Amino acid sequence: MREVAFIKQNKQKWLDFEQAIFGKTKKNPDEMASLYIHLVNDLSYAQTYYPKSKTVVYLNYLASQIYQKIYKTKREEQNRLVYFFSVEVPLLVYQYRRYLLYAFILFFLTVGMGVLSAKYDDGLARLIMGDGYVNMTLENIEKGDPVAVYKSGSNWGGFIAITLNNLFVGVKCFIYGIFGGIGTFLVLFQNCMMLGTFQYFFYEHGVFWESVRGIWIHGSMEIFAIVIESACGFILGASILFPRTFSRLNSFKIGFKDSLKIFLSTIPFTIAAGMLEGFVTRYALQMPNWLNVFIILGTLSLISFYFLIFPFIVHKKLKA
Repeated sequence: MREVAFIKQNKQKWLDFEQAIFGKTKKNPDEMASLYIHLVNDLSYAQTYYPKSKTVVYLNYLASQIYQKIYKTKREEQNRLVYFFSVEVPLLVYQYRRYLLYAFILFFLTVGMGVLSAKYDDGLARLIMGDGYVNMTLENIEKGDPVAVYKSGSNWGGFIAITLNNLFVGVKCFIYGIFGGIGTFLVLFQNCMMLGTFQYFFYEHGVFWESVRGIWIHGSMEIFAIVIESACGFILGASILFPRTFSRLNSFKIGFKDSLKIFLSTIPFTIAAGMLEGFVTRYALQMPNWLNVFIILGTLSLISFYFLIFPFIVHKKLKA
């Protein structure tokens, strides 16, 4: 059967499925299970005869949504928060994994641009970070404490101010995706250029390792979370630009709901990064090197596992 004929034959059925999933009509678990079986059959057929078609993507999405509906009752029986972080978010991250890939590619490219730009433009650091901050950092370098800025203020005051600022940046990365992802790109570009310039500034003045020991104690989770939040913005933007077979409004609703859930999962990591910056980073240069490396690699491994490895484990487990 040609794909056009296959779609025409089943179009009304799929639209009814959409209504059952996203509409106000409520169906009992048995009816939902029946819908799921029908969809899986259609999906298997499409995967066999039209493997690279958008029909496969569409049917796979509908099937995943019905699956979640079926297990809604089961979710009520367990801790909702545990389910959210252990199943729901990992499945969404797996579903939208290509947007995480896009965000990380942009991250590395723009950080590299920041490094190269700073190397060939001596005034870039002052342009991006401001004369006051650059002069203060130069004074700290001369005093032998290049990351002394993290020692200013009280522990709790620093933690609260830093965390609120990082949450604000994260919200911008996510919400600005409503402008077709362009707003998210600009926020990510600005922060990555700043990061690349900042790190090259320390390298240029011979204190790169000292800056790594200080900045990346909290930066591993903080920067990683910003990249994930940027991916959320790209998901939101794509839901508006590429509605697929959904109406643009329904596509936006789905994209907003899914990307919001992923964004919310980054908040604990952002708070943890703020705590490290407020309470630990100030003692970075007094620590032995092994402890610095242990904290940096430990925090990086934790957030990397959750967003890059765990989603594949959950998906494989449920698929089996």
